[in-house]
Amino acid sequence: MSSPDPKTENSDSQSRINEAPPSEELGDSPTLLPQDPVESGSPNEEEELDPPRDPEEEEEEGECGFCLFMKGGGCKESFTAWEVCVEEAEKNKEDIVTKCMEVTSTLKKCMDEHSDYYQPILAAERAAEEQVKKELEGDKEKEKEKEISEEEAAAMKQARG
Repeated sequence: MSSPDPKTENSDSQSRINEAPPSEELGDSPTLLPQDPVESGSPNEEEELDPPRDPEEEEEEGECGFCLFMKGGGCKESFTAWEVCVEEAEKNKEDIVTKCMEVTSTLKKCMDEHSDYYQPILAAERAAEEQVKKELEGDKEKEKEKEISEEEAAAMKQARG
């Protein structure tokens, strides 16, 4: 057996280096743009920096943003009690307002006491109350106009007849 000629091997390797990989020969060139970490399957920087979560937080991971916000302030216990009450009422097909009046009141008081944190929710609640109030006032006005119109029509009918 003869040993391979180093010059031949080197020139052979060199020609392979200059050859395009099979995928590039077909017209596919590698993209030079940065890949999206989600697409590439690699974790992003934020995930790498997150501290390990405690079991209680993992439990809440599937919860809505509102629930997480409510539990993030000083009224976590009140909110959890309200949540349980609402779930029980729904499960037993009971009236939520009647059944949960006390825990709702407790939650509302707690939120008022921690208004610095719960201000966005309290503001949204006040705006919704104002909207309902305006709609009710508008409905009352329409009802009065309807009554006046009916009275006018009756008076006109009576005057004719």
